[in-house]
Amino acid sequence: MNKILVANRGEIALRIMRSAKEMGIKTVAVFSEADREALHVRYADEAVCIGPAPSNQSYLLGEKIIEACKKTGADAIHPGYGFLSENAAFARLVKSAGIILIGPEPEAMEVMGNKLSAKAAALKYNIPMVPGTEEAITNVEEAKLRAIEVGFPILIKAAAGGGGKGMRIVEIPADFEEQMQLAVSEATSAFGDGSVFIERYVTSPRHIEIQVLGDTHGHIVHLFERECSIQRRHQKVIEEAPSSILSPQIRDKMGKCAVDVARSVNYTGAGTVEFILDENLDFFFLEMNTRLQVEHPVTELITGLDLVKEQIKIARGEALSYTQEELEIKGHAIELRVYAEDPKNNFLPDIGKLITYRTPKGNGVRVDDGFEEGMDIPIYYDPMIAKLITYGKDRTEAISRMIRAIEEYDITGIQSTLGFGKFVMLHDRFVSGQFDTHFVNKYFTAEVLNDQHEEEAFIAAVAALSVLKDKKGAAEKMVTDAGSNWRKNRV
Repeated sequence: MNKILVANRGEIALRIMRSAKEMGIKTVAVFSEADREALHVRYADEAVCIGPAPSNQSYLLGEKIIEACKKTGADAIHPGYGFLSENAAFARLVKSAGIILIGPEPEAMEVMGNKLSAKAAALKYNIPMVPGTEEAITNVEEAKLRAIEVGFPILIKAAAGGGGKGMRIVEIPADFEEQMQLAVSEATSAFGDGSVFIERYVTSPRHIEIQVLGDTHGHIVHLFERECSIQRRHQKVIEEAPSSILSPQIRDKMGKCAVDVARSVNYTGAGTVEFILDENLDFFFLEMNTRLQVEHPVTELITGLDLVKEQIKIARGEALSYTQEELEIKGHAIELRVYAEDPKNNFLPDIGKLITYRTPKGNGVRVDDGFEEGMDIPIYYDPMIAKLITYGKDRTEAISRMIRAIEEYDITGIQSTLGFGKFVMLHDRFVSGQFDTHFVNKYFTAEVLNDQHEEEAFIAAVAALSVLKDKKGAAEKMVTDAGSNWRKNRV
């Protein structure tokens, strides 16, 4: 493997290229017209424009990416996350072109890309499942009867895709028909597949995921868990590793289940097995993501492994260089996704220019980003500006470093999730570890950020007055001293 084309953009493209560079591998960037001046384009050894700004005319066109590989002589593709990273058809296209895909086999993508087939594969290993249906349901009356059997409240979920699309919580039978129709319609629109299924709704869930790695020699290990329960619109905003609530015994059980899920599809590469944890600390399998996750840095920090390098080694046919017993958790890491969003306006995306952009530094602080001061946030893609990650010897130190890093992070010109991140870090429910996926709905309002800003402004004003007072005192002292040491010459 001499040259890797990164079929992605922004911070993840840069992050992959840096690891490749450390391994002595050349890199190729692909870019849309909107990203012509992007950092990942400038960083790569070579860059190829693949189309206009909209992703369906550039980053989602597999044929153009294959053409770019042939044009530059790239012998491997890393898809990052999003875009084509879990597209089995693209994976087959890459293989048929004689190019190495740094990712799992297309068959594994297909099975795990559908929640129902993923559940069927996992059931072979007796993985615990949320009570519900094991097949798609289209008949509303039949589905309603099954829902009553499972027990309300229930969750209607799209079989394909994720990100909260095609998902509806139904509290009472009277609402079922309307909510199912909405779920089917949304799933059809988002994924081209209206298949839905039913699960018992866990009322106080925590979202726990396990990172796995599998090589081509049959070895599969897990790299412990990440807690991803701080979410808005069913999408993660803050992640940490390890979870503050898991005992070593539960961690071990979940890890073994995650390895079995990966083994059920002969998984190779990096993947993530997602679970839901209820108030009794019972866990249930949700799905498997067959790619690198946005939140992978927290796992890297607690294990000391570079997951991109591990992916590349696996794709080259190398065996894992460690056993499960040799892996251990060291310290604690937290990640805040710094989005161009307005938390005070229901986290709606914001666009504009980064008038000021200065990142925090210092011990235990990592920033994965793809922007610099003066750049525009394009409207065509995910609004994430950066990932802010802090690491400490324990959770308390990781939290305190995150607060410090947020305060040092200077972004103007657009709204961001920095203030929201500070709110979470200071909240007693987060600090104590007693929270679930409903944290935002339960505790966060626009007013708390307004109060936060007013408090910060007050503190800044007090500090400014203190500085002025000190300066005034120093000036008066200088005048007094001048009078005692200097006099007119009377001669």
